[in-house]
Amino acid sequence: MNFGRLYVIATNVFREVVRDRILFMIGFYIIILSIAIYFFPQFAANAEDKLFLDFALAAMNLLGLVVAVFVGTGLINKEIEKRTVLVLIAKPISRGELIVGKYLGLLILLAVLITAMTVITLVFLLFSQVTYSIVSILIAGFFLFLQLSLMTAVAITFGVFTSSLLATVLTFAVYLMGNISQDVLKLGRLGSKHGIETFTQALYLVLPDLSRLDVKNDAIYGLAALPNSMTLISNIGYGLLYTLMLLAIAILIFSQREF
Repeated sequence: MNFGRLYVIATNVFREVVRDRILFMIGFYIIILSIAIYFFPQFAANAEDKLFLDFALAAMNLLGLVVAVFVGTGLINKEIEKRTVLVLIAKPISRGELIVGKYLGLLILLAVLITAMTVITLVFLLFSQVTYSIVSILIAGFFLFLQLSLMTAVAITFGVFTSSLLATVLTFAVYLMGNISQDVLKLGRLGSKHGIETFTQALYLVLPDLSRLDVKNDAIYGLAALPNSMTLISNIGYGLLYTLMLLAIAILIFSQREF
């Protein structure tokens, strides 16, 4: 792949998404945190610190997921529906470069969003005199970015062969199932039928285990509650490997399509 062409595609995607006022979500995030930090002490007098941090990380996750899914599913599908893909593939760029370039462009946007929202969260915690571990929050933000990177790859993979609406529904379904895949696996082992256990094991192998990339709850209780470093490194490797596999599948499917 040509890194120069990847850079051009990625920067174009970033500018296009920014023009769609996606970064307004940062302002929306500030507003909902301001409301939360005002009302939470009235409802949870003894646990408002942990409640606010839990809410902030959950809101960060939700807003990032909305961007990853709704923008990610349309990155390639929009080009197909508008037939502008014919112009793009006629240029000296491969279909793989088109997929990877657009993926990187959205990844840059997500990095900006997560970084900005993490800084905003830390500022709110500082001025509210809430006790927190800055390291655990930064780790939680990084793993959130890794999770959203994987979900972006899921969204692009569905977007290359289905409609935007169906791709959006399927991506959200993968997100929901990915967060409970370990529970589904445990439930299958409790069953008496071997067929159910085999099915749940197959489901666990196919679906991403997003719980491995979720350390929000651990961050709420400080650094001491976080998994050990080897577990964190293993989970990072899992997320990267799964993302690369999805991108490879997306490139393979897109390369076989005729326009």
